[in-house]
Amino acid sequence: MSRYFYYVFFILFSLLLTSCGASKSKRLVGQQNLNPNEVIIYNKAPENKIKTASASELPKDKRVYNVTATALTFEGTKYKYGGTTAKGMDCSGLVFTSFLEENIELPRSSRAMSLEGERLSLADVNIGDLLFFETNKNKKVINHVGLVVEIQSGHILFIHSSSSRGVIISSLADDYWFEHFVMARRVI
Repeated sequence: MSRYFYYVFFILFSLLLTSCGASKSKRLVGQQNLNPNEVIIYNKAPENKIKTASASELPKDKRVYNVTATALTFEGTKYKYGGTTAKGMDCSGLVFTSFLEENIELPRSSRAMSLEGERLSLADVNIGDLLFFETNKNKKVINHVGLVVEIQSGHILFIHSSSSRGVIISSLADDYWFEHFVMARRVI
């Protein structure tokens, strides 16, 4: 009996180690615990190297700093479909509310927002510009929007409201976002 017990214990222990290692690496890669006061610095070159505007190139319209500052105050807010307040908001609600602080009224949906302003190449994207995505595999329509808050070499950092994690900052160089990216637009 003791031999059988050790055999079963060895199998279970091996499975436990394997599953913990697999889920641990996924967790480390797939999740970031962001502190609202923490600055994200990517030390590793992104797999999807993005040619970006120089970080020293400042936006021409200074209102973008007020728009992005407003958006950043919502970091950590939970996701709520149709929401536009600190109690909960969706991606277009975040952008809509942030621009409204500067008396710039945008359409309420990400799809309608994608028709506003001037279309940009990624190399011309700067702080305050909008990034649009198609995240639904079954439909080829724009259904997500983010607001650019920082440019780093190879990274375009944007704030958005994720249905699973709420209002967070992500990099367009992350595989998921890069693969679902459709276009960038400048409203101001």
